[in-house]
Amino acid sequence: MSRSIIAIAGASASGKTLFAQTVYTELSQELEGRPLAVLEEDAYYRDQSHLEMSVREQTNYDHPKAFEHELLIEHILALKSGDDVEVPVYDFANHTRGSGIRLVQSADFVLVEGILLLSDPALRDLFDVRVFIDTPLDICLLRRIERDTQERGRSFESVAEQYTATVRPMYYEHIEPSKQHAHIVVTGGGRNRVAIDMVKEHIKSSLRQITI
Repeated sequence: MSRSIIAIAGASASGKTLFAQTVYTELSQELEGRPLAVLEEDAYYRDQSHLEMSVREQTNYDHPKAFEHELLIEHILALKSGDDVEVPVYDFANHTRGSGIRLVQSADFVLVEGILLLSDPALRDLFDVRVFIDTPLDICLLRRIERDTQERGRSFESVAEQYTATVRPMYYEHIEPSKQHAHIVVTGGGRNRVAIDMVKEHIKSSLRQITI
């Protein structure tokens, strides 16, 4: 069976997760017996348990080298082959991988969301559909402050400092240029109903072709 891998890319806090989860939730309810799966690029931040906390805090988490894309590629290929994968669970408060894993079962369609999915040619070529969530950076910053302080145990000062030092520069160096590789550019963030329905219809259409 042919399996389809869909990338949901864009800046940090642009609405990628909301978009992917909305597509996943709605289609899971609408398509009986047709499983979907979701992978988060954030889960593939490199393990830093061998480093002191002070060193971990200095890592540029918006640079491609911060991610173990080799493992993500391995997992995507495994899912396309029909195998299940054990995905790392990242501990954002401690800036390293946790001890647990998340089992992701192979599915007809896999949604992968992350900031640098389209910047890595080897990774980019694995995606059958590439979506880029194009949200203004000032909105992304406000969302990031709210998310990181409430969900990841960060202080306002550390979020603001990181944004100025690495997040914004890396966006212009790596993320924004990758938009040119997208098949669909979505404005309005993760709640863009038209774009959500477009991706859902692509999946449904593909499933109809498989059935036929």
